[in-house]
Amino acid sequence: MNDERRQDAAARVILSLLAEPGDADIGALVTTYGAPKAVDIIRTGTHPPDVPQRTWTAATARWAPRLGVLDGHDQRERARRADARLVIPGDDEWPDAVDDLGVHAPLLLWVRGDATLLSSAQSVALVGARAATGYGEHVAGEFADALARGGASVVSGGAYGIDGAAHRAALGAGGVTIAVMAGGVDRPYPAGHAHLLAQIARTGVVASELPLGVTPSRWRFLSRNRVIAAMTDATVVVEAGWRSGSLNTAGHAASLGRPLGAVPGPITSPASMGCHRLMREFDAACVTTPEEVRELAGWLDEAATPERGADGDAGSSTNRLIDALSVRAARDVDELARRTGQPRDEVQATVGLLMLEGAVFAVDGGYVLANVPEGRG
Repeated sequence: MNDERRQDAAARVILSLLAEPGDADIGALVTTYGAPKAVDIIRTGTHPPDVPQRTWTAATARWAPRLGVLDGHDQRERARRADARLVIPGDDEWPDAVDDLGVHAPLLLWVRGDATLLSSAQSVALVGARAATGYGEHVAGEFADALARGGASVVSGGAYGIDGAAHRAALGAGGVTIAVMAGGVDRPYPAGHAHLLAQIARTGVVASELPLGVTPSRWRFLSRNRVIAAMTDATVVVEAGWRSGSLNTAGHAASLGRPLGAVPGPITSPASMGCHRLMREFDAACVTTPEEVRELAGWLDEAATPERGADGDAGSSTNRLIDALSVRAARDVDELARRTGQPRDEVQATVGLLMLEGAVFAVDGGYVLANVPEGRG
């Protein structure tokens, strides 16, 4: 890295300590003057002629409490201890797609793991509720498994529920997954996912625009969501309540013109109300299979992913359930769980997916196959 790049990186670190992520006034200064000059302007209190007085007064008041405690050396030491590296715009590893955020784009990214994976040829965000149901976690896992096996990066936020299910399935498939955090990459959050995040860092990426050592907060989760939406080819909300934070990610995707999808659920389930709201109010596409996610992202002309129901790991649970169902005799979830040797929640979730596809329908006493799938007696 030459001296100019070092100065740019050091200035961006200072600016990231000074302002919260997505600060438009910081972004505008960096766009106009560059990061080193922006630091000088702020430290000297020089009023840029192109910034309205009212805007400048409000911005400097916002930054003032942190001006005296900026310590880029501390960040370098924390990075060394956490085995984290800095990536800035212009680096080969920088995900150019986030620049679509304009003045709200990240100033930098701290990264644990393989930074080259930040610019994957194919990437999709799978997001949703922390308080996910068995159905939601099953769908997230099935989608992530198939997409990862097909070579796509699965991006999410490292949280409990849908995020965790997506990350774990992608790891289990031997694929790439990226966790975008709402705090420093050296502060695993939630603490219960410390082991999962360490696994992700070994084979994928844990990334954040927040300074090292910073703890998450509600507004940081919301600002983090814009990065998830910007760096991916499409965003799919798997399960979400009426006011779920994942709807914020969906809003960012929509505002950026990124494809947006939502997975339908039972109309009686509060956990799916947000998804139904996205389809009704935000024109989100209804997605029910990994292939539909690929279609949403515009990847259909590229290598196909394993199909649900095909031979192999991606469809083995579905195959077993289809084999256990009958076109005549109704069988309830408990009986299907006994016949397939699968957990009851997993059977219930798979039945729900097959019903959405029209392959299974409910009758008194349980479920029956709508028809005999091709190739089965």
